Amino acid sequence: MLQDKLEGMTPHYQAIRAPITDEAAIHHVSGQATFVDDIPEIAGTLHLAVGLAPIANGRVTRLDLAAVEAADDVVFVLIAKDIPGLNDTSPNRTHDHPIICAGEIEFHSEVLFAVVARSRHAARRAVRLAQIATTPILPTIELDDAIATNATLLGDYGLERGEAADEIQRGDRRLSGQIRAAGQDHFFLEPHAALAIPTEGGALHIIASTEDPAGVQQVVAEMLDLSSNAVTVEVRRIGGGFGGKRAQASQWAALAALAAWRSGRPCKVRLDHAEGVSVSGKRQDAKIDYAVGFTKTGLIKAVDVTFAVRCGSGVDLSVETNDRIVLAADNAYYYPALRILSRRMRTNTVPGTLSRGVGVAEGTLFAERLMDHIAVSLGSDPLDVRKANFYTRGRDRTPYAAVVDDNILAPLVNELERTADYRRRRREIARFNQASPILKKGLALTPVKSGVGSADAAGAHAASLVQIQGDGTVRLSLSSVEAGQGIATRATQIVAEEFGIRHQQVRVAFTSTALSAAITTSAADATLLAVIDGCRTIKDRLYDFIEETMQIDRETVEFREGRVRLGARQMDFAELTAAASAAHVAIVATGTHAISEIDWDRSRAIGRPFHYFTYGAACAEVTVDIMTGEKRIDRVDLLQDVGRSLNPAIDLGLIEGGFAMGLGWLTTEELVRDSTGRLLNTSASDYSIPTVSDIPPDFRVAFFQSAGAKEETPYRSKDIEGAAVPLAIAVFCAITDAIAGLKPGALPRLNAPATPEATMRAVRALNDGR
Repeated sequence: MLQDKLEGMTPHYQAIRAPITDEAAIHHVSGQATFVDDIPEIAGTLHLAVGLAPIANGRVTRLDLAAVEAADDVVFVLIAKDIPGLNDTSPNRTHDHPIICAGEIEFHSEVLFAVVARSRHAARRAVRLAQIATTPILPTIELDDAIATNATLLGDYGLERGEAADEIQRGDRRLSGQIRAAGQDHFFLEPHAALAIPTEGGALHIIASTEDPAGVQQVVAEMLDLSSNAVTVEVRRIGGGFGGKRAQASQWAALAALAAWRSGRPCKVRLDHAEGVSVSGKRQDAKIDYAVGFTKTGLIKAVDVTFAVRCGSGVDLSVETNDRIVLAADNAYYYPALRILSRRMRTNTVPGTLSRGVGVAEGTLFAERLMDHIAVSLGSDPLDVRKANFYTRGRDRTPYAAVVDDNILAPLVNELERTADYRRRRREIARFNQASPILKKGLALTPVKSGVGSADAAGAHAASLVQIQGDGTVRLSLSSVEAGQGIATRATQIVAEEFGIRHQQVRVAFTSTALSAAITTSAADATLLAVIDGCRTIKDRLYDFIEETMQIDRETVEFREGRVRLGARQMDFAELTAAASAAHVAIVATGTHAISEIDWDRSRAIGRPFHYFTYGAACAEVTVDIMTGEKRIDRVDLLQDVGRSLNPAIDLGLIEGGFAMGLGWLTTEELVRDSTGRLLNTSASDYSIPTVSDIPPDFRVAFFQSAGAKEETPYRSKDIEGAAVPLAIAVFCAITDAIAGLKPGALPRLNAPATPEATMRAVRALNDGR
C-alpha cells in the first residue's frame, strides 16, 4: 500500500507530524484575511439586495416594483422572468428551490426579487418600497404536523436485519422511548456572499463564499445557458461553512452572476446576519422513536428505531444527510436484529442542509440515549451497559453488513476510563448528590464511531497541481476548499516532506474550478493523496534526470533540509530543479487520487459506505441546579483517534472546535419559529452559540496512540473533521445522569437542546411521574 511505502521511505520526518501553525491563522486573528466583502471593489461595481416572501406557503398575487425601480441609485430589478435558463439552485436538480421564486411560495423569506443598485445601502433601502400581496395557504411548520399528515418529501429508507419486532418481544426486558434532536444554525462568520465579474467573450469570473465551487459553476452555467468553461468559480476563504455553504451558496452566486451578465459590470451580494439566518438551511431536527429488547444484563437483542426528520420544502442534500443518520444509528454497538427507518418529512421551512458531523451526530445521539435508557431501567452503570454492547469479534457486522475490522473502541474507552478516573469520580458524585438537595452532579463517558469518506464522486476523487518555481519554491493548487479543516497547511507539510524543503517555501493558491471540475470540502484524504501523487510524479522525473546526467542511482538520492544528497555529493534543491528545467524536464505535475475501498449499494442497503472509521470518547462531569435548570460543565476529558497525525496542532483545534459546536447543538442553540414559519431569533443576541464561559474550566484533550489507519491515507493519518461534534453527547448524557437520580428507574425525558427550560421540563415530568 502507498502509506507503507511512504513510511518506509521517510523514517525521519522533517515537516509532517509537527504542530505547525495553520497557514492562515495570523491573517485571521490580525484582520488581514480577505473575505469576499473585503475585496477592493472595481470601479462601477453594483450591489444586490433581496426581497423576501412575507409568508411560508401560498402564492404571490401582486408584486408591484415600480417604486423600487424608481428609487435613487437603483439600476434595475431582477425577477424570475429575467432568468434565461434554469431557475433552480437545488444541488441534485430536484427543481424545488428556485433562485428567484416564480410565484408559488414554499417557505418564509424565499427570494421574490433582487434589487441591483450603485450601492448596497441604496439597494437595501429600495427593497422596502416593494408592494407585495399574497394569498396564504395554511403552512406545515412543525415537524409533528408533518408527521401527523404524513407529509413526506422523499420516500422512506432504512436498514433491516432479522425480525426486530419479534426479537424485541422475546427479550427478557423491553423498553420504548423518544428523543428529539435539535436543529442548528451554522452561524457563519461571513454570511452568504459572492462577487461576479464579467470577462472577455461573455464569460464570468465568480468569487464566492462556498464549500462547493463546482456546484456553483453548474448552477450559474445552467441559469445563463452558458457552457461550464465560460464560468470560473474561485474561493479564497469561506468565512465559516460547516456544511451550510455546500449547496446553498449557489443561489447567491447565481444572483450576482445574473446581475453581472445583464449589466456587464461587476456585481456583489452580501447578506447581513439576520437575512442569512432567515434564508439558510439548518441542521435538520428529528423526532426519534425507538423500542429495544435486551437481556437482564443489558445485552441488546433487537432495536427498532424511526428517525422522522424535518427536510424543509426542498430536497437539497436530504438524501445524503438522512442516509448518514441511518448509517450512524449503531454508533459503537452491535444490534443482532434491527429495523432502522428514516422518514424524510416536508415542511414549509427553508430546505435543510448539511451540518458538521452530518448524520453521525444525530445517529450517535440516539444510540447513547438507548444505552442510558437501558442502564437506568436496570439500575446499572451506563458505562458498563455501553461496554457490554460494543462491537467485538463475532459481533462485528454493522446494520449494512460491513465488518468493523479496525475496531479500537475497547482499548480507547478503557484508557479514557482510567485517565479520567471515572470509577472514583462516580462514587464521589453519588455521595455529593445524596447530601445536596438542589445541586445535582452527573457523569457520563460516551464513545463515538464515525465513518469517514463517502461514495459520492466529489468525496472519492481529487486532484492537485504541483508547480516548482524557478527559485525552488512551490506553488500548489488543490481540488478541496480550505474550510478551516487545515487541509492547506497539511498539504504544504506534505510537499515540504516530499521535496525536503521548509513548509514556508510552499504556497497554496486560491481554489478554483480552473483546476478541477469536482471541487468540494469533502475529500480531504483524497486531496492530500493527490498532492503526494503530484510530488512523486515530479520526483520520478528528477530521479530519471539524476540517473541520466549524473550516473547516480536513485536509491542513494535523498531530499532533505533544502538540499539533495547525491551519494557523496550535495546540491541545493533549487539548483537541481533549475538544472532539470533547463534540460526540459517538466517540474510541474498534476496529481490525482480516487478512493477505491468504498463499495456501497444503496438500493440493497449493503456494502461499505465509508473509507474507514475513526474512534473517540468523551467523559463529562456537570452540575445541574434542579430549581432553575441551569448547568455548569465542571470537567471534560476527550480522547480521539487521529491515526498518525499529520499536524497535532490542527487536529487538536478540530477536536476542540467540533466539541464546541456539538455543545451548542445539544445545550444552548434553539431555533424558534412562530406559527407563520418566520424565524424569530435571527440576531446574535437571541441565538446562543457557546461562548468561553461554556467551556469547562478543566478541559483535557488527548490523542489515542495507535498504529494509524489501515487504509490508504496520507501517512496513516485520519480525517477527524466531523467526528468531534458527537463527542459533546457526553455532556448531554451527563445532564441526563444528574437529574435521573430524582426518580431511580425512570429515564428523564430530556430533549436536545438541553436548555434550562428543557431541563426543567424533564425535572417536572419526573416529579409528576411522567
